[in-house]
Amino acid sequence: MDMRIGILGAGGMADALGTQWARAGHEVMVSGRDLSRSTAQAARMSTAAASAPSAGAAVSASAGTGVVAGVAGAGVVAEVSRAGERGRVLAGSFAEVAEFGEVVVVAVREAGLLDTLHAAGLALRGKALIDVTNAANPKEYDITHSLARLIGEVSGGHVVKAFNLCHVDVWRMTPPVFDGRPLAVPLCGDDPGALTAARTLVTDLGCTPVDGGGAERAALLEATAAFMIGLWFSGADAQAVLPPLPSSGTHQPA
Repeated sequence: MDMRIGILGAGGMADALGTQWARAGHEVMVSGRDLSRSTAQAARMSTAAASAPSAGAAVSASAGTGVVAGVAGAGVVAEVSRAGERGRVLAGSFAEVAEFGEVVVVAVREAGLLDTLHAAGLALRGKALIDVTNAANPKEYDITHSLARLIGEVSGGHVVKAFNLCHVDVWRMTPPVFDGRPLAVPLCGDDPGALTAARTLVTDLGCTPVDGGGAERAALLEATAAFMIGLWFSGADAQAVLPPLPSSGTHQPA
């Protein structure tokens, strides 16, 4: 199912994830504080989306490509046409992105989070929001200060925490597979519709969605990121901290 995906942000995460989703056929709009820079970013994403197969599905190498730039309302459009197999990447304001997206991804730094949500406005209320944010300083992470909870309270949207455990370059892989295993992406949220959309977006990256529990567990997912990022920064192999499933004890079937 193709979706309109709005991304609050035009940095590395917006670029990596949005490009992959455009390759998968979704229509994407990115936003930043500088519309001209966001427009240039959208054009680069359009070119990248047309240049490689999507992670989640094979794309015919025989299809033709083309990039068209234009204006739609106050937003600036960079459109990819690949025999109907590609979505399109647009650029707009935070408010336009909030209005545009059936699903809206929050991909801004913690310092600018509140300003961005306020600029996005009431259009976020009731929508599926995918929160990919992490604390600015993992060493100072406060588990009582959940960014996912803050986003939900300010926006009134249905928040799913996801995509926050990996460096941006992992999301550029097509697909992210390590030692023959597709990357698993935990999701924490309550709203069935938002979770269904999040699972689709995970699968479109060639990854495996994993049920991480309700929205109240998003803080644990944020804490996991803070802990693991701290280990990676110190040079430790954080993945080696946990044993493989067969060596993790006896479990009840899901």
